[in-house]
Amino acid sequence: MTPHHPIHVLFLCNSNAARSLMAQSLLNHLGHGRFVAYSAGSSPTPDGLPDARTLEVLRGAGLPTDGLRSKSWSELGAASAQHMDLIVTLCDEAAGEACPVWPGHPASAHWSHPDPLADSKGDGTEPFSLAMHAIRRHVELLVNLPDERIDRLVIEVEARRIGGA
Repeated sequence: MTPHHPIHVLFLCNSNAARSLMAQSLLNHLGHGRFVAYSAGSSPTPDGLPDARTLEVLRGAGLPTDGLRSKSWSELGAASAQHMDLIVTLCDEAAGEACPVWPGHPASAHWSHPDPLADSKGDGTEPFSLAMHAIRRHVELLVNLPDERIDRLVIEVEARRIGGA
């Protein structure tokens, strides 16, 4: 991995309906082409739709939502899929699951974030807003790494450090 091409990052969560989609949108927006983000889950929503509150919070923050959909990680784990440089799990359940063997053996890290779907009461967006801001802090730390910190071994150490912050 070199800083001369975009760093491909995959964010994983169980349902791929909230946190991983937030991280994808945030990194694609804040990464300014230096990073390209994707998201997926082990148990995506049956209809492929993100939680409406996820989209509402992202739009309210001026972040892009075009193309965001809940999808299985098998789509991105196929040999023909884009090879990832970094895989980041965002929920403790996904971190403990047996993940596919990713082509190219990317670096990995875990950033623990509570599930806004589990924390929400009715139609409120507050847990979603809190989750987005917490994930944003981690994404900002990642995008602000200097180029010399972006290589396969160093990014894994740095991404794991960010998750512990």
